[in-house]
Amino acid sequence: MAVERPAFTIGVEEEYLLVDLETRDLVRDPDAAVMEECRAIMGSQVSPEFLKAQVEVGTRVFSTVAEARDDLRRLRTALFEVVDRHGLALIAASTHPFADWADQEVTERDRYLLLARDLQVVVRRLVICGMHVHVGIEDRDMRIDLMNQVSYFLPHLLALSTSSPFWHGMESGLKSYRMSVFRSLPRTGIPEHFASWSEYQRHVDVLVEPGLIEDASKLWWDVRPSARYPTVEMRISDVCTRIEDGITIAALYQSIMSMLFRHRSHNRRWRTYANMLVAENVWRAQRYGVEASLMDYGRGELVPYGDLVEEIIDLVREDALELGCLAEVEHAREIVSGGTSADRQLATYRASLSAGAGERDALNAVVDELITDTRAGV
Repeated sequence: MAVERPAFTIGVEEEYLLVDLETRDLVRDPDAAVMEECRAIMGSQVSPEFLKAQVEVGTRVFSTVAEARDDLRRLRTALFEVVDRHGLALIAASTHPFADWADQEVTERDRYLLLARDLQVVVRRLVICGMHVHVGIEDRDMRIDLMNQVSYFLPHLLALSTSSPFWHGMESGLKSYRMSVFRSLPRTGIPEHFASWSEYQRHVDVLVEPGLIEDASKLWWDVRPSARYPTVEMRISDVCTRIEDGITIAALYQSIMSMLFRHRSHNRRWRTYANMLVAENVWRAQRYGVEASLMDYGRGELVPYGDLVEEIIDLVREDALELGCLAEVEHAREIVSGGTSADRQLATYRASLSAGAGERDALNAVVDELITDTRAGV
């Protein structure tokens, strides 16, 4: 029996860091008025995060990426207005260049305090931000089937989004150090392959019934069926500093999901590979970003990332046209040629050192560059 085409609606969540303009460090305990003013403007679309120095926004549910972009731009603009009034700054980056996790304060909410108690230092280290993209798929079994298939493309999305090359004032050598921090949590990484929604739910129940987890929201996989919405939620990407880059990630994910459904409707499937093989590409994306070559497991060879992007654009062109986001998808070429936020941060840091700046001044220059870059296109 044919399954009706999903709506492929889209929603985007982004996490940001609050910075003290004088010190360029994170604000450990921002004035409560900051969140109060944000809530007055954005309502439930803004919320505190695990650490007091973090804030999260979420767009409404839309049919098109263009609508999601407009809403995300409105949310970022509103945040800028609030933080400006309080002498703070906002950066969209998955790590801060030099902040110390041990200095950060946990948001005093029951769910966050419970996490801090249960996971201890592992969760206290999470001075990281991400971007999550929800794509609406009403049929539960279809959610599982497309989740199984889309896992192959997660490394490609991560590489385009990298924005966390520094950790504790050091050049980490990775374009996405956030991934190394996040992977220390339980129940992360590439999800298992499930034959159906029922099989997935049985696995969840095995953990919920004895009280190991409260619900499926504690499965922090790189992609997962949302515990709150009829969506498949992509969680692997860093938060993009520039809004247009983030929208490209969202457009690619939406288009890939549509492409996989289209092929399924013609009795074709994207081959699913063992998690250990996909994880190898995740590592290469995490380490090298858009400079990586990733394994094409169908060909059995490493392929330059730029070539892979061209292949993906061709693969999803029909779907991107139907969804009205071909221009956003094709912007991936500009990210490859110009570099990601991680590449820009490293260039700023190295140029400052070459000009005679000390380590801290060079890192401050990176923070300044992030503040400016976060406002780009808003």
